[in-house]
Amino acid sequence: MVTLVLIGFVGGLITGISPCVLPVLPVVFMSSGGSSRSRRPLLVVLGLTLSFSVFTVLGSLVLRALPLPQDIIRWAGIGILVVLGIGMMIPKFEALLEAPFTRLTPSRVRGRDRGGFVLGLALGAVYVPCAGPVLATIAVAGATGRFGPSTLALTIAFAAGTAIPLLIFALAGWRVTDRLKAFRTRQRGIRIVAGAVVVGLAVALTFNVTDAVQKAIPDYTSALNNKINQAGAVAKALGGGATGALADCQTEAEQAPHPVLQNCGPAPQLTGLTGWLNTPGDAPVATTGKVTLVDFWAYSCINCLRAAPHVEAWSKAYAASGLQVIGVHTPEYAFEHVASNVAAGAKRAGITYPVALDNNYATWDAFHNDSWPADYLIDATGQIRYVGVGEGAYGETESLIRQLLTSAHPGAALPKATDVPDQTPTSPFQTPETYLGAARGQSYQGDTPLQPGVATFTLPKELNEDAFGLGGTWKVSDESITAQKDAVITLRYTADDIYLDLSGTGTLTVTVQGQTHTYAVGGAPDIYTVLHRTSLGQGVLTAKLSPGLSAYSFTFG
Repeated sequence: MVTLVLIGFVGGLITGISPCVLPVLPVVFMSSGGSSRSRRPLLVVLGLTLSFSVFTVLGSLVLRALPLPQDIIRWAGIGILVVLGIGMMIPKFEALLEAPFTRLTPSRVRGRDRGGFVLGLALGAVYVPCAGPVLATIAVAGATGRFGPSTLALTIAFAAGTAIPLLIFALAGWRVTDRLKAFRTRQRGIRIVAGAVVVGLAVALTFNVTDAVQKAIPDYTSALNNKINQAGAVAKALGGGATGALADCQTEAEQAPHPVLQNCGPAPQLTGLTGWLNTPGDAPVATTGKVTLVDFWAYSCINCLRAAPHVEAWSKAYAASGLQVIGVHTPEYAFEHVASNVAAGAKRAGITYPVALDNNYATWDAFHNDSWPADYLIDATGQIRYVGVGEGAYGETESLIRQLLTSAHPGAALPKATDVPDQTPTSPFQTPETYLGAARGQSYQGDTPLQPGVATFTLPKELNEDAFGLGGTWKVSDESITAQKDAVITLRYTADDIYLDLSGTGTLTVTVQGQTHTYAVGGAPDIYTVLHRTSLGQGVLTAKLSPGLSAYSFTFG
């Protein structure tokens, strides 16, 4: 628990000094409202800290249970800021606002100080979405219903860490108020200015002016956040990471140059599944007494689809020799929860081995898995002997399968090794997977913010490397963008092959390398190949989507 609290606290400190805090700093600085002996700055930070804890915990749980917009908390916070700003400028109105919150603040605090607590609550509501990997982990835990004492401790520690830089800035404003005579003699005027600043912040948030401020300043804290994220310390401290032999094998899988058999501990049971595919009557499959390969995948994951032919080949080649292959489909997108979509995706990928549907992440959690694709090779006694993460090393993995089959059936003749071409990308310069939805659209470049809702976009004149831009009218959600009118995507890429994940019915027109091709899109969501090369290349791709088509991500090969 101590480690968890430290991680949360450090993550909060990093967020508290990041560019995302800049839009709220003027409000925090002027939180004393012209009173030189006010406790108001302390209450603003107290309210913000409590807001982090309550809104993050209850907000994620409520949004998970009710069909409410994902940004409802943010809009509520903006509304409260407007009301409070007006209250700061009109004392009688402020008195009415403070009355319901009298019991929430210490009895010794009087008058204007109480308004600071409510102001802090509102600031927390608009500030919560601006966070790094720690709060993202908290939000995921809440959204999946896995919120317990450890996650609550992480949330409180994170909020406390974030509050410290803000408290320092609030106290600096308080000190200025105390030192300058103008603040002491013109408190009424200062409160009017402070109220105007609060209302101004609400207006800026409404029209996304704050986004322009954040984009104009480089994220000087990204390297620190990446270290927390890459270390996986949050998941491990929350109990989401593996321990013991399995953890060692997972670490080895990411670092070892060549796969080898190891003793990774007993294999967990396949649990919490919502269905099966490719089995008689879609009945569950027993997993004991055989050499078993458990393959975690998602049907719209291009990395998984490149690996699937190898897994399918092993299943067919070694089934008679005692190998059992089970694909565990754990969804990445909402549409991947639909069994019929998974069945269609498996059919397109040529997968005939049993597929378990892990919509609730229960088996994913049981294996402490965190990657697509990932392979767990289990021997006939039920022990995990090898963990493989990502693509590649297919020949070495097949060699380990053969070793375990020979050990389980000494003297049995095995078929010759399979021969499936390895399509794993080898260039370190290739454009990374590019998500198009608002939740993970970090590669987006444009003047109009990429956020949930319907908006009209203008294509940027020039694109940065590995960036994409939008033109025309789009309906944006967390996971995807849906074409409305004159919808177009431009992408600056470095890749051999380019794939676009689409759903809906319509046409896709792609112009790349001076050539234009039109594709008919229909049926279940699928990955479409929009560029195929024999060597690594660079360029700009333009994709026009007919109204109603939804795009999820670009992947590359």
